[in-house]
Amino acid sequence: MPEAERTASRLPRIAVLATGGTIAGTSTPGDGTSYAAGAFGIDQLLAAVPGLAAIATLQAEQIASVGSQDMRHDIWHALATRVAALCEDEQVDGIVITHGTDTIEETAYFLDLVIPPGKPLVLTGAMRPATALGADGPANLYAAVALAGHASARDRGALVLMNEHIHDALRVQKIAASGLAAFASPDRGIAGVMEGDMPLFYQPPRSHGGVWGARPRMPLAEPAQWPRVGVLHAHADMQADVAEFMAARYQGVVLAGVGNGNASAAAMRALADAAARGVAVVRASRTGRGYVGRGVEVDDDELGFIAAAALSPQKARVLLMLALMSTNDRATLQSWFDAQ
Repeated sequence: MPEAERTASRLPRIAVLATGGTIAGTSTPGDGTSYAAGAFGIDQLLAAVPGLAAIATLQAEQIASVGSQDMRHDIWHALATRVAALCEDEQVDGIVITHGTDTIEETAYFLDLVIPPGKPLVLTGAMRPATALGADGPANLYAAVALAGHASARDRGALVLMNEHIHDALRVQKIAASGLAAFASPDRGIAGVMEGDMPLFYQPPRSHGGVWGARPRMPLAEPAQWPRVGVLHAHADMQADVAEFMAARYQGVVLAGVGNGNASAAAMRALADAAARGVAVVRASRTGRGYVGRGVEVDDDELGFIAAAALSPQKARVLLMLALMSTNDRATLQSWFDAQ
């Protein structure tokens, strides 16, 4: 139902899709840090959040029950397929996905690329399991439902809600292994905050005309058709053998390079040889923020590389994997990275 046609007596209908994660985890008795992720189902999670019935009508579905370190492409495919269907359902006003925090930024970015902007789409999780003292999951889930039911969250693509902060899927990163303040949006800052039930956005909706607007939106292929793309972490005394091993088995390699996407001379020669054989090689930075520009420190034209621009290595992997299903043309690939 369009926002203009809603009445004050009708609460927004929010679909909540669960995938497991710490938010659904149970603590190990006598241990304040150990827990089993994905132990609780979505109905149990919703029942533990006071006040939800006052802000939304909910429909809940369990898509998966995994820790997000075990997030897989088949779950991504199932999520995207279900989200796309819910976006077409006129009875649904917004969508919330509960997710483990380890790879929530990758899932959010994947969905941001394959789902057209429109209805609010919010991912949330928790840094403490559901049974922990001071569990943050209930507050995050409440805020995510409130955000997904608000008109100002429309046309923003996928959002991540953690610790009252609203993050754009393109920018959000997990920056700490523990603690509640574990997420940030480097370089451009967070998209907004929750003030009780109300979102306060600092930025207008981000244009989604960029990477996918330059060509027809890619159909969501079956996971068996997705190319293999891996991330190669650079370090001191890096030898060529690891790069050679990965390049022989993957259709794309993202270098999580030192500084501005660099690596040892031996590793760079191995990656250049791989690029000459048709492997797509993207240079990103392991530093966690900053812009990896084309031709900075490295002659990308000569070596056949693609610069990741503002994308982290893990998000560069997602974009490269999806893009390779359409083209292996380096100039086209570079233009899609530049558009982020």
